[in-house]
Amino acid sequence: MQNKWLAIINPASRGGKSRRKFSEILDMLHREHIPFHSVVTEHKGHGISLTQDALREGYRSFLCIGGDGTMNEVINGIFAQNEISVHECSVSMLAIGMGKDWIKTIGIPPTVEDAILAIKKGKTYLQDVGKVTYYVEKQKRHRFFANVAGIGYDAFVTEIANTMKKHGRSGTLPYLLTLIICLVRYKHKKVRLTVDDMQKEADAFSMNIGICKYSGGGMKQVPNAIPDDGLFDVTFIKNVTKLDVLKNVKNLYDGSFVKHPKVETFRGKDITIHAQPRIDLEVDGENVGHSPFHFTILPKSLKVVGVL
Repeated sequence: MQNKWLAIINPASRGGKSRRKFSEILDMLHREHIPFHSVVTEHKGHGISLTQDALREGYRSFLCIGGDGTMNEVINGIFAQNEISVHECSVSMLAIGMGKDWIKTIGIPPTVEDAILAIKKGKTYLQDVGKVTYYVEKQKRHRFFANVAGIGYDAFVTEIANTMKKHGRSGTLPYLLTLIICLVRYKHKKVRLTVDDMQKEADAFSMNIGICKYSGGGMKQVPNAIPDDGLFDVTFIKNVTKLDVLKNVKNLYDGSFVKHPKVETFRGKDITIHAQPRIDLEVDGENVGHSPFHFTILPKSLKVVGVL
């Protein structure tokens, strides 16, 4: 099993619009003589248990066929267990979901055909992984992530956008409309942010804790993030006006919004966040819970296969 990929397919990617591609993708893997066994997720969180079951069966290589949410579940399946060393495991992706942000930084090709060829070549990259503890009501939980965590407005937008995807409304235009709808409803939160020895208190609009650069469908919300430097990049957006947000939407896509006077950036290994009232969290495009938060980093702990 150690030389065989487990292909984990998410049939809900792109709101279910990618189902017709699966047999074609599996045929391509066969044609390129990539050994694999495929399984299909049946509900949210299923990718975690499928990955852990496969680890016990002897699998060590995991191919995510879906979007960033599928990748996040596979990574949590690997990192949220103690039986097998994470350093024995490899991950790659054939990106067919709406969320293709992670591969942009890491260098996995965006097309399925090119990504399969890159997997055959076998070039690898070691990147950092983040761990965040958070709460669901009074219950403390934790989650691992490989791309970006969004807090506040970003998490609010993600929650609404994910609901729209379930009803088949996805794409750039629906997402931008979601940004505007959420902007009308969202209110700033009073936040205390600690990054290593630095502490900051302010009314906050949104925050991002990044290992990689892209999130939200191509936005550079942590434009200076380096995936293997052992540090989180933090973007802290303070009490910007709603008009300011609308004026700077285009600057989210090239990262230049971080030059705004009400935006600060930091780097660090250990981050805590408290908020009043409590503030919500999404990781790799999946909503998980609320504050308080504690982030720690696991340097160069994830082996990615199929990078350019």
